[in-house]
Amino acid sequence: MTEPEINFSLAKQFGLLEDEYERIIKILGRTPTYTELGIFSVMWSEHCSYKNSILQLKTLPRSGGRLLVGAGEENAGLVDIGDGLAVAFKIESHNHPSAVEPYQGAATGVGGILRDIFTMGARPIAALNSLRFGKISNGKAGETVETVSTVSTAGRSKFLFKNVVKGIGDYGNCFGVPTISGEVYFEECYQDNPLVNAMAVGIVKHNESATATASGVGNPVFIVGSSTGKDGIHGATFASEEISEESESKRPNVQVGDPFTEKLLLEATLEVIRSGAVVGIQDMGAAGITCSTSEMSAKGKCGMEINLDLVPLRDENMSAYEIMLSESQERMLVVVEKGKEQIAIDIFDKWDLNCVEIGKITEEEKVKIYYKGKLEADVPPYDLVLGGGAPVYKREIKEPAYFKDKRAFDLNSVKEPEDLNKVLLTLLSSPNIANKKWVYEQYDYQVRTNTVILPGGDASVIRLKDTDKALSVKVDCNGRYVYLDPYKGGMIAVCESARNVACTGAKPLAITNCLNFGNPYNPEVYYQFSEAIRGIGDACRILETPVTGGNVSFYNQSQDYAVYPTPVIGMLGLIEDVDKIMTSYFKKEGDIILILGKPVDENSIKNDIGGSEYINTIHGLTEGNSPDIDTEFEKKLQEVILKLTDERLVNSAHDISDGGLAVALAECCIMDPENMTGCEINIEYSGRKDFRLFAETQSSIIISADPGNIKKILEIAEMYSVNVKETGITKGNRFKINTEIDLPLREIAEGYYNSIKNIMEV
Repeated sequence: MTEPEINFSLAKQFGLLEDEYERIIKILGRTPTYTELGIFSVMWSEHCSYKNSILQLKTLPRSGGRLLVGAGEENAGLVDIGDGLAVAFKIESHNHPSAVEPYQGAATGVGGILRDIFTMGARPIAALNSLRFGKISNGKAGETVETVSTVSTAGRSKFLFKNVVKGIGDYGNCFGVPTISGEVYFEECYQDNPLVNAMAVGIVKHNESATATASGVGNPVFIVGSSTGKDGIHGATFASEEISEESESKRPNVQVGDPFTEKLLLEATLEVIRSGAVVGIQDMGAAGITCSTSEMSAKGKCGMEINLDLVPLRDENMSAYEIMLSESQERMLVVVEKGKEQIAIDIFDKWDLNCVEIGKITEEEKVKIYYKGKLEADVPPYDLVLGGGAPVYKREIKEPAYFKDKRAFDLNSVKEPEDLNKVLLTLLSSPNIANKKWVYEQYDYQVRTNTVILPGGDASVIRLKDTDKALSVKVDCNGRYVYLDPYKGGMIAVCESARNVACTGAKPLAITNCLNFGNPYNPEVYYQFSEAIRGIGDACRILETPVTGGNVSFYNQSQDYAVYPTPVIGMLGLIEDVDKIMTSYFKKEGDIILILGKPVDENSIKNDIGGSEYINTIHGLTEGNSPDIDTEFEKKLQEVILKLTDERLVNSAHDISDGGLAVALAECCIMDPENMTGCEINIEYSGRKDFRLFAETQSSIIISADPGNIKKILEIAEMYSVNVKETGITKGNRFKINTEIDLPLREIAEGYYNSIKNIMEV
């Protein structure tokens, strides 16, 4: 391959700014080689360096609590859960690859996050996902096409949705990890840019965890797993996910995942870590060999010499640039203790995987890359990485102009509906609220037989064998709230995810986050980003849930659409006694139904209707402000529900969220389709009835309890200054609220459980 002339014009094609190119020349003391230019471009991209986000991310609470490994220190966060056990968990995006090729984009997103977990020495025990697509009411989902671009506009969202779900299911099912929880939203703003966020959770003993730090001069460096091909190669454009109108023609080769190889890699990795032969290990995710060699060396304040001639290749005639930037899946970089090479080779050979020595650790803090007898790159790793010499920027901030009109909108001008039964049925069957059975039935959510609370509830729970403990996990974000008020929306995302796990009886411990936004060079987008970060941080400090790490995904926009700012929160909660797990649905007739939360009045209800599913679905509007949230009160509310479940005083707990009070109550009746239990509710209205029924009031939980427990419940709530309102009784097979709503449970359940299936199978 004849290398082009190295100059700024070429560097610009790699996504580098002029001052960044000049900075590279200054660092090297010379003009970079073509391979070095590629290395700097990917390592200084947003995806690897977080150059436009790190200053904001550093304001988050990233230590304390039960954290054993803080944010950014290793491949994933590590949280102590007692008895010598720790949980590794993390969430990352695969948005742009999924827009290019939804099946493989989603599948490799799952594979990548699983590798982040087991490179920590942790065995993955659960997978989750958070998905966003355009509207799915029109078009065909079953079109068989070569590329997304050939699908009709009407059917594109259904095509993406169908194939992303299939990619997630196929990879997770073949690998053998239960996909136990998730969320799916459909909004027009995600039409061109779907969001595909994958999360994984693993368990490891404290003394068996691994590090991604290279050390020990003379220690050999191995590449293990699959062979290297021309997957995902296109410099900074791809590595930073900066896919735009201008770069459509430069899309990379699609990454292709192999879950069966990943399963072998899992077992081999855990075995070699336990053998004591491993000094450091890192997944080859974004930027492949480039990222792993640079980051491991920088962490260990050492260097590496790598011979690319030794790398097992899948494609002939690959250049050094292509080998270094390849994002072929199911690969790791491993530093092995000198003298223990054969231990590692034998283990990977047993699992029928490559294990090839390609280099060694050096004292000089340089990464030197040789290929075909030529020194292709000689770069200082510290100057490449996040936290080192990579560029750091704080972009211009400007409050979005649309705030003024949105917040000035008079919500009382919305016509009050005459038939509230019809409104409720419409909301329950709307894709954002309807049960996601069509999705999770494609996932093997019970493999390994530890899933206790299945998908579809407030959060999912997975037990830890040979202990009394269980983990409750949840992903959550309402992008519409963040769009209307980024600060409040960020707080609500944290509070609701924590409330969800608390409703299962779990104490919230820590979060991971996946921050999906538009172009950070747009001052209004950067305002959304910085304010959402501020809200997340403030909520985490109050709830004592530090941030273990995560991912930032910018540039989620096209010429026609910019996504809602969508900071997805992955929450981890711990249940000490698996026998005290709580579920969301009513269990039997004769229980008293109560609402925990703040008292509501006409003004508070009006504030909480803004940005609601009711206003959006029924009236076609996204107006007003996000609901109010009081994080101090939220903390008290969660303490109350945890005490009530610990003392076995309640029979169900379900938080009020999308769709408001009426939807949440209806869900309590039908969430157990084999044992649906009706109710009769009496509400004291203040102001408009539709607002009272469908406002998405925060920090509110519906509970049901035996009549004999009511006195004790009231006493505990009073201790924490949390209001309790007796609202009704479980009874019969109908859902009744005063005289306004009266529906048979069968009719409610039909739309709730089957609407997405009916849309997707048209």
